[in-house]
Amino acid sequence: MRPIAELPEDVSRGIRLVFCDIDDTLTNRGKLGAEAYDALWALRRAGLAVIPVTGRPAGWCDAIVRQWPVDAVIGENGAFVFNEERGVLKARFHPAAVGAAPVDAFPSSELVAAIRGRLYSVRDSILEVVPGSRVAKDQPYRIFDLAIDFCEEEPDLGLEAAERIRAEAVRLGCVAKVSSIHVNCWFGDYDKVAMALQAARDLFGMDAATSRQQALFVGDSPNDAPMFAAFPVSAGVANIERFASRMEHLPAYVASQPGGMGFAEIARVLLGARGVC
Repeated sequence: MRPIAELPEDVSRGIRLVFCDIDDTLTNRGKLGAEAYDALWALRRAGLAVIPVTGRPAGWCDAIVRQWPVDAVIGENGAFVFNEERGVLKARFHPAAVGAAPVDAFPSSELVAAIRGRLYSVRDSILEVVPGSRVAKDQPYRIFDLAIDFCEEEPDLGLEAAERIRAEAVRLGCVAKVSSIHVNCWFGDYDKVAMALQAARDLFGMDAATSRQQALFVGDSPNDAPMFAAFPVSAGVANIERFASRMEHLPAYVASQPGGMGFAEIARVLLGARGVC
């Protein structure tokens, strides 16, 4: 990982779209600070599109896309993308998440109940196998995945416990990824990369090759590794060092500051290449 200050200006000027994680990438200790929020507005004013790509639930993503200065939001690890068109919320779901149901309509209560039934059996097993594990407090606002909290709230169970949680979910047939705060578990062949490429195509007319040249991804934890692998122009905030030895793919660049301050640092590099203070 090279310092973000070494990102070539011509590469920086070519970036049109910024994908970013939220927890511990835009936030510091769970809070969205002024530095990161100002950076989102500055990127928008400079004409760059921004799409958060998060494991957070549909309920949160509805509020984020309506209230933050972003162009869309990808939630529940790639299950859907939300955007607004003339003040109307638009949603598109990954086919592997909804099966035969329409991809452009919210899932029926029957489908949601079926998904949750499968996930709750995974939940019960994890809570029994890994002492101290608990369901994340934002679980009621989720549709497609199960979030097990290992360090969003006290006590911090540590990364070894997170790995045991992940392994148990995989044993039960889930896809499972470790974030900086949760282990997210879901059924279906989809991920952040698939939905990011779809969002770039559907919202901005960028094919996969163009996306890999003109999009930057910013993240901080193991579940961001596929995005780092998919997007050659990628950056981590400084707290990625906590996970670096456990990650198969690392970002090309890294900020000197953690969380939202690091995101603001990366934004300044993009803006500086455009002559924007």
